[in-house]
Amino acid sequence: MRAKIDELVFDCHDPARLVRFWAALLGGDPVDRSDDWSYIDPPEFVRVAFQRVPEGKTAKNRLHLDLDAGEIDAAADEAVRLGAERLGAIVTDDHGRFVVMRDPEGNEFCFVAGTDG
Repeated sequence: MRAKIDELVFDCHDPARLVRFWAALLGGDPVDRSDDWSYIDPPEFVRVAFQRVPEGKTAKNRLHLDLDAGEIDAAADEAVRLGAERLGAIVTDDHGRFVVMRDPEGNEFCFVAGTDG
């Protein structure tokens, strides 16, 4: 049996806030299904959802998103303007360039360029 990803769900404290942050980065329309569940109605990608949980984030993500946004510096600057935090300088290695970011609730993600997958 093969399955396909229906949506990626992030546990969070404030789904309405986080869905608007990520919709601004990824595109799509933020939808508040309830006080505890919001999602991005995506134009071109798998649906990303945000679910309220009572406990706070206590450890590094086990999964993160790598986003190819073209120009890494400009994308990181825009994400910071929207409420993200840059966690260091742009790194260049044998696979390309990336910068590690943290969304408004502390979830890590990266902007990448030139990766070989």
